[in-house]
Amino acid sequence: MALGLSESLPIIQKAVSNNEMLILIGNCCVEYFGRAASKLAKGDRMLLIKSDKSFAIHQNKYLRPVNYMMDSEIAVKFNSEEECLELTALKRKPKESLKVKFFDINFIQSFKMNDSTDIRLFGSEVELSRQLLEDLSFIEPGLRPFKGEVPFAKGVIDILAEDSKGNLVIVEVKRRKASLDSVSQLRRYKDQLSNMKNKTVRGILLAPEITPNALKMLEEFNLEYFKLDFEISNPKARIKGIQKKQTTLFD
Repeated sequence: MALGLSESLPIIQKAVSNNEMLILIGNCCVEYFGRAASKLAKGDRMLLIKSDKSFAIHQNKYLRPVNYMMDSEIAVKFNSEEECLELTALKRKPKESLKVKFFDINFIQSFKMNDSTDIRLFGSEVELSRQLLEDLSFIEPGLRPFKGEVPFAKGVIDILAEDSKGNLVIVEVKRRKASLDSVSQLRRYKDQLSNMKNKTVRGILLAPEITPNALKMLEEFNLEYFKLDFEISNPKARIKGIQKKQTTLFD
């Protein structure tokens, strides 16, 4: 609903005070000061304030806000000199401020929203890696998991395994199409492990798909690719081919 500036002020103050979601649409300008500085001239935009004190300015294009601030202190006042409503999001450390001045308000509405449920992600790389720790033999007979989520200086190896010949095998899991970055990551892990262990080290990249350039680079680095086939459902994703609980080298 459209309201005048003086009528909108108590609605905004009440919504902010009660940690309600507030949607405000109108003609405004935006100023940011902090680690850098920016100004956005007058235009029709939407300000979205949520109960966690997130403060986001949206234009009528793109999904992302043009500017935003998280975990902020929000102040609201009427600026009599410029005849506008002034909403400011402040942060102390680092010191930042995001100020929005509304000269006209076309729509304002606040909502009490009771939703504390976190989203559950099915088919994450962590979930897929944990399933793979149960059985790697569908990838290669005799391939046995050694340990999952192995920390390295520049990342975390998804699965460290051993093949039937006693070689160490790095298994890197991707839930989406593997790219050049995926191959570079696997090569980096292989190089680091080769320098630390007096063993032959292999690297296998598991992903549903791989780009042609990534596959070419994989072959140049003497690394391997295996197509990861999985279904996403509730309550979890299922990797096709895993049949049983396989003992690890620690069992």
